[in-house]
Amino acid sequence: MFALQAENLSVGRRGQALLSGVNFTLQPGSSLAVIGESGCGKTTLLQTLAGILPAVAGDVACHSSESAGKPVNAIVWQNLALFPWLTVAGNLALPLKLKKESNIAERVREMLSELELEGLERRFPAALSGGQRQRLALGRALIAKPDVLFMDEPFSALDAVLREHLQLFLKQLRERHPCTMVFVTHDIGEAVYLGEYIMLLGARPSRVAAFGANPSFTADAGVDVRGTDAFYAVQRRLHNAVAAVRIGKELHLTDGTW
Repeated sequence: MFALQAENLSVGRRGQALLSGVNFTLQPGSSLAVIGESGCGKTTLLQTLAGILPAVAGDVACHSSESAGKPVNAIVWQNLALFPWLTVAGNLALPLKLKKESNIAERVREMLSELELEGLERRFPAALSGGQRQRLALGRALIAKPDVLFMDEPFSALDAVLREHLQLFLKQLRERHPCTMVFVTHDIGEAVYLGEYIMLLGARPSRVAAFGANPSFTADAGVDVRGTDAFYAVQRRLHNAVAAVRIGKELHLTDGTW
């Protein structure tokens, strides 16, 4: 796995900076939730970190003490970007075919089992339920064993119950397929549940309002943190921070934690 670092990063489009002064280091296997109002630059930041957009200024770097190779990235988009003309099995196999890997059929069978989609491998995405499509998108991203996983609000179209189920499902998948993760969300509970670190962006002007560790986070999918006092305390602090940033107040996190 790779560590991900942003140093004095400015992001934007066509050379015009939208968001500047982004600095952080994610250790291998950790996760960062990026949250903020619409228009503050969340998706632009994600795409720049993923290498889709060039940085306006500053640097993005991935480091690994075990490998000198180039990190493998995977992205789950808000609209999932499943290929409608490919079956479930075809969507899962595509990243492996593009990398010219071996044992493709076997790895697809294994992932189908992990995704609980066995028996649906010949269906097309349009014939799946919303939750099944979400699991397929996650599986397609993870089957190629990425070093860094980027997600742009992948659960935003789901109802609250299914959303929480898939958040747990994602944690379970990452236990079996470890990777560093950066994800964008509008959902405060989702940020606190999945983010080891949380970055809050402000809008008008776009800026990094706060970045800190999440003291309630656990990567252990077997531990239910949602009902704990620590989880609710971080949620309250983040709610209050979002409200403060909206009216232009400055934030100062004690000891760099929420």
